[in-house]
Amino acid sequence: MKWIELQKRIVEKNITIFTVSEFRRIMNLSETAAQKLLERYTRRGILTRLKKGSYIVKANPPTSFLISNKLYRPSYVSLESALSYHKIIPETVYGVTAATTKPTRNFQLEGKSFIYHKIKKSAYTGYKPVKIGNEIILMACPEKALVDYLYLVNLGRKPLYERLDFEGLSKRRIIASSKLFNRPSFEEWIKNDFLRNN
Repeated sequence: MKWIELQKRIVEKNITIFTVSEFRRIMNLSETAAQKLLERYTRRGILTRLKKGSYIVKANPPTSFLISNKLYRPSYVSLESALSYHKIIPETVYGVTAATTKPTRNFQLEGKSFIYHKIKKSAYTGYKPVKIGNEIILMACPEKALVDYLYLVNLGRKPLYERLDFEGLSKRRIIASSKLFNRPSFEEWIKNDFLRNN
């Protein structure tokens, strides 16, 4: 099967990132045939292997946010990336930051950093699917993105941004999100220091 035919089917399905099993289903191929084609087109530079069993089409790449969601699961876009998306910080963030319940990891792919910070399972909530262009991204809600970030600040793992824009954020939701981490000293810091000074 030629690449032009494969590409046509991928474009018709609006797929920018796929697994081997999805590729087999779309192309109606056996496992062996699918694996050979994926290896051939990866060698030719038409596809990029995202991780074991996942590929992206170089000519029609997904956004960095979608790559982040798929690269290391479970995860959702949070911390600086979500703060920038929600305009809580003015800076553009060049890597993609995410929260996960798995160990903290940092991946480099196509010249971009994908940084995952481990949070407690009890705090793995406060995100929702957001449509950006044609993609559905798992993204932290504004208050949860802020609290995920402040949790790492409080632990001394990140510096505190001086230019955080709180306009439109709910202090009640910020406090409720801080309780998810089951760390009384963090809740107190949020209520008595951080929110009082901002």
